[in-house]
Amino acid sequence: MKPVRRRIRRHFGLTAKQVAVRSKRPWYLQWGITGLYIAVGYLLAYWQFSSGKEVYQKLQQATLENQSLHTKIIQVERQLQIEQAAQTNLAKELNAVQDENMHIKEDLFFYKNMLNGKK
Repeated sequence: MKPVRRRIRRHFGLTAKQVAVRSKRPWYLQWGITGLYIAVGYLLAYWQFSSGKEVYQKLQQATLENQSLHTKIIQVERQLQIEQAAQTNLAKELNAVQDENMHIKEDLFFYKNMLNGKK
């Protein structure tokens, strides 16, 4: 029984030899896999590059749209400035007309009092 235990301990115990098992692939298979990876990488890069033209066209279209919207914004801002200037001018004219109207009413009231005082 002792020899069996020794054999088991020798193969499976702490004093057992450390063994590493590696599978060795043939050189042509390794080169084939490397070539396959390179081909897949090249195809992915080509696909990215070919779809980049579409992205570039979309970018140009977005840039043109951005420029047209920018010009529209400038036009609207200028129109708003013109309207604000016109509104301030109208407010000044309205104040001037109201002041003149008040002055005329005061004169009218004065003349009515003079006529009522003569009778």
